[in-house]
Amino acid sequence: LNAMIESARAGTHGRGFSVVAAEVREIAANVGLISEQLQRELTAQIDSLSAHTQSMANAAMGTRMVDLALNAIEIIDRNLYERTCDVRWWATDSAVVDCAANVTPQSAAYASKRLGVILNAYTVYLDLWLCDLHGKVLANGRPDRYSVAGLDVSQEPWFVQASRLTSGDEYAVGDISVAPGLKGAQVATYAASVRTGGESHGAPLGVLAIHFDWAPQAETIVRGVRIEPEEKTRTAVLLVDAHRRVIASSEGTGTLDQHFQIETGNQSHGFYTRSDGTAVAFHATPGYETYRGLGWHGVIVRRPD
Repeated sequence: LNAMIESARAGTHGRGFSVVAAEVREIAANVGLISEQLQRELTAQIDSLSAHTQSMANAAMGTRMVDLALNAIEIIDRNLYERTCDVRWWATDSAVVDCAANVTPQSAAYASKRLGVILNAYTVYLDLWLCDLHGKVLANGRPDRYSVAGLDVSQEPWFVQASRLTSGDEYAVGDISVAPGLKGAQVATYAASVRTGGESHGAPLGVLAIHFDWAPQAETIVRGVRIEPEEKTRTAVLLVDAHRRVIASSEGTGTLDQHFQIETGNQSHGFYTRSDGTAVAFHATPGYETYRGLGWHGVIVRRPD
């Protein structure tokens, strides 16, 4: 602009310079346009790169959270599968079979003593109950702690299932529940049929139920999942059953009373982010056979900063 003003003052002598000044002005305008275009393109590319980087970071976090959910559900899956082996094995114990076949005060006392010996070796159980075919408790392993002899359990889901088993190789399992006969403790109850001679296909004589001490065992598992220290204050590890009840929580609250809806999309595992920024990862039990298709899930919940 200054160059054009000076060329105008110079009159005829400044005409040549005015041409140069005009060209410089045009070039400056073009450079300005190019600069603006580059700025827009670079901003778009930087935004795209940032979004891609964030997407990769979220994917990595999601994969890790799904792995943690799998770790939690695999541990409880292996743990509870052992319970299915225990109940089928102990249902063949001679003291249990003899008592179910011929109930007398002596046979009940001996069966109770035998069940007590088993409990002393397996600390994860609250009690073991031997029931007749009508759902009456004949003997238990801790009669001094739980006075349940004569208790009617015929309406309990685990007993109803167990009464329909076709062989000693099968077992029944109920949802995690509060057991009034065990002073309100949370239990996972497994049951198997007691059969003549302890044979798999012998005639049914009764039902053996084993009550897994759920709350402390489950708490150990969910609290044992390896969450980074800086993440623990905003991360929860949950076990959720098929009814979407929270049956274990690393935060120790809301179990059996709280529900957590998982958006599985009919997938066995996955990761998603809710509208409020909460990240959720889930993984179903690897096999389902332990829970007879009940569809438990391990869930990792991470709240936003």
